[in-house]
Amino acid sequence: MASQSDEETEGTSSSSSSGVSGRELWESAGVTPVEIALPGGVGLTLRAFRKSGEITPTELEADEEDPFDARKRPVDEEDDEEEVIVDEEFQALLAEGDEEKAKDGETGEEPDAADFEDEKDESDEQPEDEEVPLFLSHKGKLIAFKSPEGLVSFIRSGAPNDLAQVDGWGTLADRVQSTDVDPLPEDRYELDLVVENLRGGHDTWDFPLLIAAGEIARDLGYALRLKPVILALSPGSPLDDLDESLRSAESGGMGGFFGRRRLKKIGAQQASLGWRSIIGKISAAVDWRD
Repeated sequence: MASQSDEETEGTSSSSSSGVSGRELWESAGVTPVEIALPGGVGLTLRAFRKSGEITPTELEADEEDPFDARKRPVDEEDDEEEVIVDEEFQALLAEGDEEKAKDGETGEEPDAADFEDEKDESDEQPEDEEVPLFLSHKGKLIAFKSPEGLVSFIRSGAPNDLAQVDGWGTLADRVQSTDVDPLPEDRYELDLVVENLRGGHDTWDFPLLIAAGEIARDLGYALRLKPVILALSPGSPLDDLDESLRSAESGGMGGFFGRRRLKKIGAQQASLGWRSIIGKISAAVDWRD
């Protein structure tokens, strides 16, 4: 008959051999569970950040154009006049942004190339190996689940996905349990509330909600190669200006005061239309698996 001390030793040994779990498991794998609320439902998925040189960009379907490849291709003469059409809402936002710049005294004239010689030299240098977002996705589609059990079943299945290439994926697939899938508050995003909140007007805007929406939309746009989302939130765009003003307003102090003043100049209707387009593009790229 085994003594009590023997049973305790056996239990400890069994526990240690089972490995880490819960938050420690996600941290060891460098992968995070994420919850995204969309008009079509609340989805659970995974996100990781890795150096760009360590990962292979997500594949796209054959009929889809990769915006990152498009940047590298030389432009033919016959394509010089071609304009990239995103949506009517985004075009309206661009027009509004141009009008604002004109009011601020920007002439729109082409700058002298000599003024940017130093910047050009810097741009010729090898780009930094920066951290980029990577999701549980496949061929440009975000794989999402409505239950932790469905997500865990997929992780264990060995099905192809973009996260399978990261270090620690094999260990995660072996050990993850449905009880481990519990996204932190900062990893829960409510994209389904963004448009309605913007429509309510400046006085009702929820700064944390809108700032978080911008963060996840940028990550998804990059990881899934969603050109309209990338363009709509690119530096200098009207929605990027909205994001910067929200962050300033949220910071408080004098910066917060000026941030709120800038927000008053941003049209609530145009902002809601732009975000409706972004959320529509993201929703179309979701592959619900349960």
